[in-house]
Amino acid sequence: MATLLIVEDDRKTNDAICEYLKPAGHTVIPAYDGGEALQLFRENNIDLVVLDIMLPHVSGLSVLHEIRRTSTTPILMLTALEDEYTQVRSFDEQADDYMTKPFSMVLLGRRITALLRRSRQAPLPQTITFGDVTVDFSGYTASDSAGKIDIMPKEIDLLRLLVEHKGLVLTRSQILDELWGADYPIIDRTVDTYIKNLRKKLRLDCIVTVKGIGYKYQGI
Repeated sequence: MATLLIVEDDRKTNDAICEYLKPAGHTVIPAYDGGEALQLFRENNIDLVVLDIMLPHVSGLSVLHEIRRTSTTPILMLTALEDEYTQVRSFDEQADDYMTKPFSMVLLGRRITALLRRSRQAPLPQTITFGDVTVDFSGYTASDSAGKIDIMPKEIDLLRLLVEHKGLVLTRSQILDELWGADYPIIDRTVDTYIKNLRKKLRLDCIVTVKGIGYKYQGI
């Protein structure tokens, strides 16, 4: 879960983005112009900014430039403009990502999750230990004091995905898309079964169910 600053002067669009992101457990703070955005950024511990380029009073590019003077907080730019110059300017000012309107809320959510993961992510260790259980991600094995644990490669992949997104809620659909692909004929409950197996085989209590949404790894 993260604190997100949503900077968009169109109130319907801003409200729609905020409402879409709330169920994932994020705290969303709306801003409707560049000056308000900068003030809210200074007053809050913001983890990521969704920033429209075309803003009243202070432009999105000016907001981006000002934030980058003191912070490396991930910033995803939104704009209705499709010209190459505007896109290049955004990246010259060190934007982290860019989406052109109209955009998919699902894709926006995925990109936000990816940016948060990269900003928080330390290099994933090859092995991780849970009590007396050791998981080797590179070797796709797990063991405890009694020896090798029978575990499936896809279960290891699922654990790795959750660890990489530590603290972030992943929906069942996100997990399915990441591990099986969007077009693979598999149902949401398959994820529940894999989670159940992971908890049982590795005796894990650090994978938390977020009711009605999905799962998150909260660390040990």
